[in-house]
Amino acid sequence: MTPHPVAPSRRGLLRALAAVPASAALLGGTPGLLGGALAAAPPSGSATRYTIVPFLDSDDGTVNVYQSDDATDFRLLRASAYTPPAGRIRDASVIRHTDGSYYVTYTTRTWQDTSTTIGFARSSDRVNWTFLYDYRVPVANLSRAWAPEWFVDGDGSVHLIVSCSTTDNEWIFTPYLLRATDSALTAWSSPVPLAGIGANHIDTFIVRTGSTYHAFPKNETTKYIEYATASNLAGPYTIRRTGDWAGWGGYREGPALVRLDNGAWRIFFDGYGDGNYYYSDSHDTFATWTAPAALPAISGTARHFTVVKETVAGGPALARNVTRSFRSANYTTRYWQQRSSLLDLPVVSGSSTTAEKQAATFTVVAGLADGSGYSFRDASGKYLRHWDFRARFDTNDGTGTFAGDATFVLRAGAAAGSVRFESYNHPGHYLRHYAYQLRVERSNGTDLFRQDSSFLPVAAWA
Repeated sequence: MTPHPVAPSRRGLLRALAAVPASAALLGGTPGLLGGALAAAPPSGSATRYTIVPFLDSDDGTVNVYQSDDATDFRLLRASAYTPPAGRIRDASVIRHTDGSYYVTYTTRTWQDTSTTIGFARSSDRVNWTFLYDYRVPVANLSRAWAPEWFVDGDGSVHLIVSCSTTDNEWIFTPYLLRATDSALTAWSSPVPLAGIGANHIDTFIVRTGSTYHAFPKNETTKYIEYATASNLAGPYTIRRTGDWAGWGGYREGPALVRLDNGAWRIFFDGYGDGNYYYSDSHDTFATWTAPAALPAISGTARHFTVVKETVAGGPALARNVTRSFRSANYTTRYWQQRSSLLDLPVVSGSSTTAEKQAATFTVVAGLADGSGYSFRDASGKYLRHWDFRARFDTNDGTGTFAGDATFVLRAGAAAGSVRFESYNHPGHYLRHYAYQLRVERSNGTDLFRQDSSFLPVAAWA
């Protein structure tokens, strides 16, 4: 088998493409973000909503809008939702501002062109966008201003982190910080370099926890995403981790982070070396990370995005402290049923035995790990949990691990009136049936997976 060639970095590709005509198709991109919602499962009747506005691998002249309820399975909301009146749109970063509107800022030129401006557009509904202005970043001898990233600090101040290079070496980027000086986001402070991160770093993305600022820049020499911290937004930052410190691999760029409903942090990044778009989770404030996984459905299509997280009305609802049975949305004669401590999906009907009906009846209670989530008890008091990703019933041992295993986040189902149950401690994994057994499996973004993981709460059999 012929090995897949490693894609060059943007800097190397820019050098190679210096003589390519502007009409030539270009590969590439980068990601960004702003997530501000608190970490908690959405209340009954509400839903979590993640919005991204990426440009396309095949077209950097427009952006699509996608949304997701779990930060894993992104579905197209509108194609070609915004096309700027001139130039291009790459690396779009999105926030929801205090005026209720959504704002994107973006790179305005293709890779091989001088690019001294960043663009801005606004939307009231995330799908209809209005161009605002192009802003020339006032850095002396500026050659390129790329990948502007929003950052909103704890005091509400709005900032941009922009990767800038100068004409004396147009491929060496340094992160600069700008602060909005008006609430309309039309006036900006003079740019200052982020102290401590240094030159030859690009796509710097920042989040804050407590009094610490956490920066994730890409080192353009090593092609790895690094990690730095500071006690002030402008720095000085200390780079804490280099190389493949998180197990994400090299030739990764455009990091963007968001806080998930269970309190974990999720990072997204563009695997431009292999064409995939990845995510990875940290449950211990960036010390360790899960193995990177390719985002289903949009890998290979979406490029360089950031994330807005919101809690919105109109989500699914499920009453607690009541008994229910759960019918498969796509196998309508089959129900959850406990059999030898495992959860299966057999046929249950009016002619089933009393014991079979009792085994298909469960009490819905508040989540053991998060009261806004859900847990399920059988008649003996044992709880539904996943073990080696198989759904089963066990006695609560009082540990945090058990509570996480036994807690599920309610998401809307694929069929009318149906719901899905996302694992609390394995985000993006759902209770789904396979060969009439219930397992917790990672979403693959297909309609079949959504159907197999959708269930209708119905009147209890017993």
